[in-house]
This record gives sequence, structure tokens and C-alpha cells, in this order.
Amino acid sequence: MKTKSFKALIIWEKAYKLVLEVYKITKTFPRHEIYGLTQQMRRAAISIPSNIAEGYGRKHKAEYQQFLSIAYASLLELETQYLLSLDLDYINKNEIIENFIKEVGSMLYRMIYPIR
Repeated sequence: MKTKSFKALIIWEKAYKLVLEVYKITKTFPRHEIYGLTQQMRRAAISIPSNIAEGYGRKHKAEYQQFLSIAYASLLELETQYLLSLDLDYINKNEIIENFIKEVGSMLYRMIYPIR
């Protein structure tokens, strides 16, 4: 049974919370990164719940899966940028973000490639 709103999707809720966490950590980035890594991480993070929501609004399952694939690609992009931020010593390891990345990633993967 389909939920009435994309906001009722657990995956969307977790992805949305991931965005909030990304905004929190990027506030501490060096000023010279405002148009670099800060902006890139925020855009990648925002893309995840946005594509989940947009896909949910599509009429066909194939379209929904396409948007879930885009969300998954954005998640991988965000994970790469998070790792780069760690290596550049802009942030310390953040278990909240790492857990959301892991959870959202596995949920998206299972939605895109369901067991047959």
C-alpha cells in the first residue's frame, strides 16, 4: 500500500536528517571552502531526499527507480566528500553522518535492486 506522502517514507526521513547533519558540520569548514567543498556537500546531501520525493511523485515504477538511482549516486558523492573533509582535517569523524550514510545507502540499494 502506498503512503499518502513522501514525508511518511522512512528513507526520506533519514535522508532529510542527513541533510541537517551535513549543514551542521559544514558550518565549521574554512571560509575559503564556502564555494567549494561546503557547497558541494550541501548540494549532494539535498539531492538525496529531493530525488526520493520527486521519484515518489512519478506515476511509473521505472521513473521512481530512476530517481532512487540518482539519490544513491548523490549519496556516494556525499560520502566521498565526507571522507575528503576528514582527510583535510576540516571535521572529526561523525558517527551520526556515517550511520545515516550507511542506513540510507542500504535502503536505497534494496529499493533499486529488490531481491527477486
